[in-house]
Amino acid sequence: MSARFDPSPRHPEVHLFEAQGVTHLFLPNGSRLYEVDDEVAGALEAAIEDGGASVSSTLERYGLAAPAFVDDAPPEAYETRALSLAISQKCNLGCTYCYAEGGSFGEAPRNMPLDVALKAVDSLLSNAKANERYTLAFLGGEPLTNRAVLRAAVARALEWTGATGCRVNFSITTNGTLVTAEDASFFEEFGFAVTVSLDGIGEAHDRQRPFKNGRGSFDRIRARLAPLLSAERADVTARVTVTSQNLELKETLEGLLALGFRGVGFSPMLKSPRGVGEMPAAELIRFLQEMMACGRACEARLAAGETYGFLNLLTALQQIHRGTHRPYPCGAGAGYVAASADGVLYACHRFVGDDVGAMGSIADGVNRRRQFEWLTARHVHQQEPCRSCWARYMCGGGCHHEVIGRGRVACDYIRGWLQVCLQAYARLLPLRPDLFPRGGQGLGLHAPSAEALGSHR
Repeated sequence: MSARFDPSPRHPEVHLFEAQGVTHLFLPNGSRLYEVDDEVAGALEAAIEDGGASVSSTLERYGLAAPAFVDDAPPEAYETRALSLAISQKCNLGCTYCYAEGGSFGEAPRNMPLDVALKAVDSLLSNAKANERYTLAFLGGEPLTNRAVLRAAVARALEWTGATGCRVNFSITTNGTLVTAEDASFFEEFGFAVTVSLDGIGEAHDRQRPFKNGRGSFDRIRARLAPLLSAERADVTARVTVTSQNLELKETLEGLLALGFRGVGFSPMLKSPRGVGEMPAAELIRFLQEMMACGRACEARLAAGETYGFLNLLTALQQIHRGTHRPYPCGAGAGYVAASADGVLYACHRFVGDDVGAMGSIADGVNRRRQFEWLTARHVHQQEPCRSCWARYMCGGGCHHEVIGRGRVACDYIRGWLQVCLQAYARLLPLRPDLFPRGGQGLGLHAPSAEALGSHR
């Protein structure tokens, strides 16, 4: 494999790749992307092959150096802008790999009481600022087993929007088995982002997500979702957890889009409570190949002026265009926290019931000392081998829950997929500039005598 096609981490500050016969340079510092000529590419290649010590001076020589966009210091405190409620810690499905251990997180099944839900909403919005946007998410277990409290929490949030002038986005992640026509109308009325957990079409789904009695759930879900999928305002997408048993991603993607989902996203199963369904490292190679097939189909459709709801690629393209660079993989433990049914706060919904991710309580608020310790320890500069990886500020160090629980088994996959996305962006930008909002970085065409263009700051 040519070095310019190899996604392995050859140097932490530069990554060269090719697309359409053109060499591109990705600079992790600021997630800046350039087209470069043979002189620049050759000089950087030589610097890398010589041990990398002269990479910085080479970047300076060609006007590509920049002050550090990400420093070592974590923020001392974050305002909570997103809160998820484990509105129900129980579930009617018996998914083979469930991170929530059947929805109860290893404890007695229970619903979030009304007073806890209302206090949680108050804690998020009581100091909200006018015109600022906040997110209230409902998860479980299966949140629709506690429908009345969910609706009451939405009503309380709307009271706060009226009192403060803030804006609230609502979302729910559901297994789809309990959705009613009334729920569909409710989600439509309040513009919910609805994520339905589905692992394939028919038997492929049923193998992994049966009812607790072992009966398949797919047919029930498809019937229940019909009113929701026809809604105009609700944003309904599917999330597919991928194990070794459902790796036919292209078939799944096409099938779910045909059902009417606006988008489909795939996530490999990397950490489950007892190891069930965890994808072996070797299977991640096939997973990447399947993702690449979906990416090729999506890119072809986009290049032809069509739409295609492959969320993994669409999201990555927008992040590349914005020049996204971050020291964390997500807002967990920072701007986002999760509340358990009994009102304990955690870094995210996957840590409910796990003291590793404990962050305080609804009654007392976020524990700022604990939050600072979390953000200090989880900063990408504190992670290995992240500090030597070109993808570190796009990846952010990987899902906290997965990395803490299983380690970094997915690094090669992540780098491989990000390179696929970078190549797709380089090809699509000139063909479909309408896909990318103004203000993004675009591609800088760098020549030795020209100022580098397109950097994102």
